[in-house]
Amino acid sequence: MEGKSWQGVSVVELERASHTAVPALRTAFDGPFLLRAFLGGTGRANAVSSLDPAPDAGLALRLDRIEAAYRRAGLPVRFRSTPLDPPGLEEALLERGYTADKGSRVMAGPLERFAAAETGLEVAARPSDAWLSLIATAEHQTPARRAEKVQAAGMMLVPAAWMLLRASNGQPAAAAQVAVDGRLLGFFDVATHPAFRRQGMARRLFRAAAAWGQARGGVTGWLQVSADNAPAVALYEAMGMREIYRYRYFLRTA
Repeated sequence: MEGKSWQGVSVVELERASHTAVPALRTAFDGPFLLRAFLGGTGRANAVSSLDPAPDAGLALRLDRIEAAYRRAGLPVRFRSTPLDPPGLEEALLERGYTADKGSRVMAGPLERFAAAETGLEVAARPSDAWLSLIATAEHQTPARRAEKVQAAGMMLVPAAWMLLRASNGQPAAAAQVAVDGRLLGFFDVATHPAFRRQGMARRLFRAAAAWGQARGGVTGWLQVSADNAPAVALYEAMGMREIYRYRYFLRTA
């Protein structure tokens, strides 16, 4: 599965783009595993994941070291399991008492299928209070998650924007963060205010964000969505996106 791709976009390329678009305050490598730590908020910025699916003869001792590193950082040990895992990783984690979540899909599609200009779009270099408040209606926004989103804006090394689409009455209706990494445009923190759901706001926001990304060299849009979020998956498929692979988080808090 590590070689699976869509129009030349591979799992490796998308995983690298994921790490670039969601920065972490501290990073380190242990063999093929990338360790990332921030404030303990978002999953991607506080997890370890493999970037090479080759067999790892030293896996058991490596896991010991990784667990010790997160203990020193005062963070739960969280593994982001992808098709780039070495053989036996999932079994080893289960034996150590980790449990997996329901997983997420990584989807990608051509921006030309849905890019279009949009009035009422606000584009900012960092998340505003209005942006953060709207995102909080769609996720459990702990103080750590909020602080990470604010601090990450100043850590980006690729073009990024925090977008807010307002309804005709001026109320914030939909929001997203986007990041351009070469030909890839990543969509993150996509949310629609409960008062404006099922009114096409998310689609309008995606179209405008795609146009913004095209103007900066983006060709392919990609995103990550909960595997069981059927309405969102249907929307993305209607825009021409297709599932490339899935990932899961394995977490042990003790």
